[in-house]
Amino acid sequence: MTLDSETKAVELPEHHGDELRLWLRLLTCTTLIEGEVRSRLRERFDVTLPRFDLMAQLDKVPEGMTLSDVSKRMMVSNGNVTGLVERLVESGHLDRRTSDVDRRVQVIRLTKAGRAEFRKMAAEHELWIADIFEDLTPKDVRELMRLLAKTKTSAQKSARARGDRG
Repeated sequence: MTLDSETKAVELPEHHGDELRLWLRLLTCTTLIEGEVRSRLRERFDVTLPRFDLMAQLDKVPEGMTLSDVSKRMMVSNGNVTGLVERLVESGHLDRRTSDVDRRVQVIRLTKAGRAEFRKMAAEHELWIADIFEDLTPKDVRELMRLLAKTKTSAQKSARARGDRG
C-alpha cells in the first residue's frame, strides 16, 4: 500500500509543523476528490476532466470565448487549450470561427449537441460531489467554507508580500 504525504507526515509528527500537516491534508483531499471525479467522468462519459472543465467554461458564455480567454480562466497555457479544442471540434462538441473583430483570433463555443452533453455531465457531476461530501453536515460545509476562505486570503496575502519583496 502506498502512503500519501499526509500519512507519512503523521507517522513522524515531530518532523513536521502543524501548517505543513495542514497543507498535506488539503493536498490529499484535493487529490482524492479529483481522482474520483476523473474516474467517474471517464467511466460514465468517456471524457477527461480537462475536457469537462473546458466545456464548463464555455457553457457560461454561450456566444463563445477566445482561446486566450479560455486558457486564462482555466489557468493553463494556450497550447494545452488548443489540443483540447481540436479534439472537441472533431467530436462535434465545439465549433470554432474567426473573430469578427480580429481575423487572427479564434472564437470557440459549444455546439447545441455539446451543450446538451455537457449539461447531462454537469448534472451528474453535481450529484457525485454531493456524494463525496455526504458525511459533512450543512454546518460542517459552512465552517469549512469559512476556514478555506480565510486560508485563501492568507495565501493571497503571502503571495503579494513575496511579490513586493522580489
